[in-house]
Amino acid sequence: MSEAHRIVPFQPLDLAEPAALVNAIRERRGGELLNLDRMLLHSAPLASGWNGFLKQVREHMSLDPQLRELAMCGVAVLNAAEYEFNQHAPLFLKAGGTQAQLDALRLLGTERFDAGAFRALEADAARLTLEMTRNIHVEDALMRRLQAALGNQALVELVGTVAAYNMVSRFLVALQVTPE
Repeated sequence: MSEAHRIVPFQPLDLAEPAALVNAIRERRGGELLNLDRMLLHSAPLASGWNGFLKQVREHMSLDPQLRELAMCGVAVLNAAEYEFNQHAPLFLKAGGTQAQLDALRLLGTERFDAGAFRALEADAARLTLEMTRNIHVEDALMRRLQAALGNQALVELVGTVAAYNMVSRFLVALQVTPE
């Protein structure tokens, strides 16, 4: 999508103010502002809260990184948030996921989804992602299996990750945030 057709334009790449916030986001991103950040920075309070909250989700929870990234990629697929998928697919692979699993995730929510590409816990995490994203309500049996496998803290963190990245994907899609 061209910038001329986007309803809300991105903030400039060289945005300098509010300095403390822009610098904090750049620091978390390794010196760069992503297009997501450039959209968020239209609202300093939103950008500040988002940066702090998602830093905790991405960097400070005990949830297995592969399950975290599986959930993020699954949400991206279900909500047609290609930007989000492009950001998290490499992180899923880096965390131990396989290309076959990533290809299977592309079919999450369809009859062609192959849960057999995943270990039981991963398949349950994908199912949780689907149920939370599409239905909101989650089957008790699925939650019990996940609790038995993960414990309370990691289950809460997995549910929180799915919820957080539904927020991310909805923001990206509604504001037409495109890849860098």
